[in-house]
Amino acid sequence: MKKCAPFNKRTRSNAFIMNVKYINIAQILGANEIEGVKVLAIEKVFPMTQAGKEKLEQELENLKTVKRKEVVERIKIARSFGDLSENSEYDSAKEEQAFVEGRITTLENMIRNAKIIAEDDISGDSVSLGRSVTFVELPDGEEETYTIVGSAEADPFEGKISNDSPIAKSLIGKKIDDEVTVQTPGGEMNVRIVTIK
Repeated sequence: MKKCAPFNKRTRSNAFIMNVKYINIAQILGANEIEGVKVLAIEKVFPMTQAGKEKLEQELENLKTVKRKEVVERIKIARSFGDLSENSEYDSAKEEQAFVEGRITTLENMIRNAKIIAEDDISGDSVSLGRSVTFVELPDGEEETYTIVGSAEADPFEGKISNDSPIAKSLIGKKIDDEVTVQTPGGEMNVRIVTIK
């Protein structure tokens, strides 16, 4: 078993309440125990539709088979220019490589921990994950429609908002004609639910 720096009484109690920093350190070190304190590794679950998972799998495949090779080629070309200390093309290609590798790791984690939202999981008459909800801002705003999805699929430009967003958190569990106060970064917004599909 690998050991971390000794814990004092306060940090030991933090480990018991699942302080994420200590869990991540334990995972990185490959330890399942830190100074006698058992650490339970809890991976985040990513709720998503089957179509959303397939989209992530396609992006991952593209990154691994196409984008990764393109970046390696850019690095090779930039190296051929000579002095790497003043080579902006090389620096740019290395930054892109770091981004691509980070995105690959993120996508692999999301796919590995995906929880597919089945039709049976979608409740009948209230707003829930996987449902589309149309609401109108009170008193006289225009109708807006969003589909509530997991954070892995969220894309506000396509009308898909994360279940972790302030709007979705406020709407989940509500029914048609319910009036809801939504806390947004810009302040409170009052809405009335018009339809749920």
